Amino acid sequence: MPDLTTSAAPSGTDPSDRPPPSGQPRPGPVRDRYFDFLRAVALFRVVLYHLTGWAWLPVVFPSMGVMFALAGNLMARSLKRPPLQVVRGRLRRLLPPLWLLGAVGVTGMLLQGWGPNDDGRPGWWWLHLVFWILPLSDPPYAEGLRGIRGILGEDWATDLAGPLWYIRAYLWFVLLSPFLLRALRALPWATLLFPVALSAVLEFGYVTLPGERMPSALTDFSTFGACWILGMAHQQGMLKRLPSYVVPSTAPVIACLGLWYAMAHGFGTDHDLDSMPLAQALWSLGTVLLLLHVSPSWTDWPRWLRRWDNVIELLNSRAVTIYLWHNVCILVVVTMWDQLWNIDVLSMHVSWLLESQWPVLACTWVLICSCIVWFGWAEDLAARRKPQLWPTTAKAASGRRRGRP
Repeated sequence: MPDLTTSAAPSGTDPSDRPPPSGQPRPGPVRDRYFDFLRAVALFRVVLYHLTGWAWLPVVFPSMGVMFALAGNLMARSLKRPPLQVVRGRLRRLLPPLWLLGAVGVTGMLLQGWGPNDDGRPGWWWLHLVFWILPLSDPPYAEGLRGIRGILGEDWATDLAGPLWYIRAYLWFVLLSPFLLRALRALPWATLLFPVALSAVLEFGYVTLPGERMPSALTDFSTFGACWILGMAHQQGMLKRLPSYVVPSTAPVIACLGLWYAMAHGFGTDHDLDSMPLAQALWSLGTVLLLLHVSPSWTDWPRWLRRWDNVIELLNSRAVTIYLWHNVCILVVVTMWDQLWNIDVLSMHVSWLLESQWPVLACTWVLICSCIVWFGWAEDLAARRKPQLWPTTAKAASGRRRGRP
């Protein structure tokens, strides 16, 4: 997901803990609207992809690479402060929404009969639940649950836990960021290319790791680590110090190399980009490099985006909630939509409508908006703000400050 903790601090800002001079108000942070726009597009694309499964969507816009790059940029900016303070702040902003998801989800799994014997390791079952509190690895969940007929599809826990790989990867990137930033300053090219080299090593089987937890964590790092580090490099001004022709001439080559590898290994037939780590790593790195090279750093919206101001702000301010709950929303809407086929009038006369995915997408976003109301307040608590059922946009807040109704 975009930097999922940006609701606590606007994107592209460096909140300072030092009080302003006596008698002067604290200066407001300046948002980088370009980053807000990229994050909003990334979130929308994630929802669309998980609903439709269209293999070309990650090629058109590599959301996960963009999300990690934006998060790395913000993390590097924040690390001007003491690292321990920054890491603690990131965890505080990220974990409460996850805990709320776990409280609802795990309770539902237990009510449907999930228990310690389901994974064959009864002695360790309760210990593994700790990963719902601190997701250093994938938390356990029940597979094959029956769901709720006509409302919630079968195996819903798998959909609920699906997005958590990003939370796990994000957490590890946050913990490693102080070391990555130090390495980037000392050896920039080696640090940037190390995750891609590791991805190639894992892809071609030069290293075989035991178990499931370590390989999955290393795969995530090797796939998206270069994007995170690239975001840090952008914030440090390293990309601007390159000759102007370097990025436009090398980034397409890197991206096309990834796409070539994907096409040579079954992309579009048996696999999509998200299931091909090395191809994803190269394509995301090349694309994100171009997006950061363009980086106009808008302090205000361009004219063609002003009408979408409130929507983009909503997506940014509730990014964690949207990302964590969107899979379940999709499952609920698809399950209920399928029931419409049982209505003869609809199935006989408007089957084209029932087969279309666009009404399902619209209904999914309606349900996501309801999740923002039900669960989004956890992001306000995490950011130490007064909880709101619906986040207030900057435009609305400005109107109130001027005394407008």
